[in-house]
Amino acid sequence: MPVGASVSFFSFELDPALAADPVFDLHKRGKMEISATVPLASRDHLSLAYTPGVARVCEAIAADESLYSDYTWTANTVAVVTDGSAVLGLGNIGPKAAMPVMEGKAILFKQFGGVDSIPICLDTQDVEGIIAAVKAIAPSFGGINLEDISAPRCFEIERRLDAELDIPVFHDDQHGTAVVTLAALRNAAKLLGRRLGDLRVVISGAGAAGVAITGMLIAAGVQGANVIVCDSRGIIHAERGDLTPTKVSLAAATNLSGRTGGIAEALIGADVLIGVSGGLIEESAVAGMAPGGIIFAMANPTPEVAPAIAHKYAAIVATGRSDFPNQINNVLAFPGIFRGALDVRASTITERMKVAAAEAIAEVVSDDLSADAIVPSPLDPRVAPAVAAAVAAAAEADGVARRPAAAPAAPAALPR
Repeated sequence: MPVGASVSFFSFELDPALAADPVFDLHKRGKMEISATVPLASRDHLSLAYTPGVARVCEAIAADESLYSDYTWTANTVAVVTDGSAVLGLGNIGPKAAMPVMEGKAILFKQFGGVDSIPICLDTQDVEGIIAAVKAIAPSFGGINLEDISAPRCFEIERRLDAELDIPVFHDDQHGTAVVTLAALRNAAKLLGRRLGDLRVVISGAGAAGVAITGMLIAAGVQGANVIVCDSRGIIHAERGDLTPTKVSLAAATNLSGRTGGIAEALIGADVLIGVSGGLIEESAVAGMAPGGIIFAMANPTPEVAPAIAHKYAAIVATGRSDFPNQINNVLAFPGIFRGALDVRASTITERMKVAAAEAIAEVVSDDLSADAIVPSPLDPRVAPAVAAAVAAAAEADGVARRPAAAPAAPAALPR
């Protein structure tokens, strides 16, 4: 052991420079805790919250499981589940290293949506193992937020869990990103006097976010024929022989003109570039876009196109970073989406609910729309309530709501 080194049986002792870092100071012992919602200051309190009173509630739920959400925390609690395989821009760092991010997600749920959530970091990256684990813990929660699970496994995991559980399952890296992207594109098009259906869109990245964004834009009115998706090997088209099943579906729904080549060829004449790949795009490729267009370079921490370069070729520019205008941030979407879904006890989250969320986000800044303000700030307190109301209404319209949003369930009589 080096001279001067120290050992603690209880905690790892950081390098002094890290110990003085405010980030590490903030994360000591984590960023969240559990607290009681009822008093426990007397024998009477204990007899109501625990034995013997709690037995009456258990018996009532055993007799009628519909009481479960009324008399447990599940009506307002979401599991934030990861396998640590695609954490932020850090890659496959595993479940333990992913925990600080999942804690962060949980406190965002609480701060912006009033939703309680518990981080669950699974020590498996096997598709069947993840599905089995989530199904096993599902009775403890009112919804499942899948987080930072790599593609293409994330598609199968979400699809299976959504089909097999009767609570909302939402992969935020896919759909949260897609919802906020659609909101931003709606407002950018409105500001430029363009129709979504007329836009020629290039999406750089065919992972979780890219696939979901493509589907969301088409659902909202962008013409699939006018969308080109690129992966690390170039334009996705029907004649490529190296496509996964997900990319085969993309090829069938987009690029109907059969354009081939790389990102430079894709961008020729494009009105919109949406980057969710992390790969840098050369200025010469961006220069091929139609003038006065839109660039969303959303990779973190390094956008696919530096904002200074993007502004040379586009009228409206957005990134995923907080230090530039127009931050496309999932926190604008997921707290309100789950708030609305939980409020009506939705059994799933439909495409209509996602589009409604995007429209609500876009509407928040409709009166103050500008090239530097096409989406609200993540700290804007108007966002989550607006999204929640829109999502709840869409859930009712789609027939997946199990209670009216504005009518809390009346307490049921419990057996004595």
